[in-house]
This record gives sequence, C-alpha cells and structure tokens, in this order.
Amino acid sequence: MAAAGNSDLEPIQQPQLTSDKNMPVADADISNLEAIQKPEVIYRCKKCRRIVAAQENLVPHNRGKGESCFKWQKRSGDAWRKKKEPIECTSIFVEPMKWMEAVQDGYVEERLHCIGCKARLGYFNWAGMQCSCGAWVNPAFQLHKSRLVECPI
Repeated sequence: MAAAGNSDLEPIQQPQLTSDKNMPVADADISNLEAIQKPEVIYRCKKCRRIVAAQENLVPHNRGKGESCFKWQKRSGDAWRKKKEPIECTSIFVEPMKWMEAVQDGYVEERLHCIGCKARLGYFNWAGMQCSCGAWVNPAFQLHKSRLVECPI
C-alpha cells in the first residue's frame, strides 16, 4: 500500500538521466527534469468524488489478445480473425488498500464499494480475474473506469 511521501517506497537507486550534451541531469537546468516527469493522476468515485486510488497504486498488466482470450473459437465477433486494433481496458487494477472493507474483513472475492457513498466501484478476487483486454491479473483488485473520475494533479 503506497502512500505519498513515504521514503520506504522510493526507489533505492535513481537512473542516471542525461541531457542533450551528455551531462547528468543534476548539472542540467531543472526545467528539463520537470518536462520529463508525467503529471500524477488520482481516481475519484464518480458519485461522491472521494479519492479511491492514485497513479502510484495502479498495477500494470500486459495487454491480452482481446476477445479471442475469453472463449475458444468464439463465434460472435471474430475479432481475432479480423485483427482489429486492440480495445482499451475498461478497468484499472490497483493494489489492496485500507478503504476496501471486504478485503479487511477477510473475504476471498467480493464487490468493492466506495467507503463514502457505498456505490459499487468494482470487484476483487485473490485468485485473479481477466481484464477486458484478455490479460489475466493475479491477484485482482479491479475498479471500473465508468465508475471513476480521472483527475490530473
């Protein structure tokens, strides 16, 4: 469970970035460093706007093969034969957090509800689950993007 400003979670060794003149970034202008860093994103409940996750809580996964992963030789869609461009994931996967009451109660799989308004935000399963892109995520703490608001900081 990552927390902002926690020195225990920071990387031990920073990669040595270089500027155009092959000098370390520490010696280069500080404005170059700010341009390299991505803006941080937080995710809020769409109903009550309570913060439920931050970009640092996301669990990345490799994109699967899409619809062809869900059922062997699925007749409807045939996306795997047409080689359409991959669909975007409809969910994000996060690490387990303190606000997830069902996780704290010891359930193996259950719905995830917002602690503020009790709206259903997603689902979790310690055994894992499949993303809409076809990738298998294990353990899975899935939050549906349609139930969240993505806010850049």
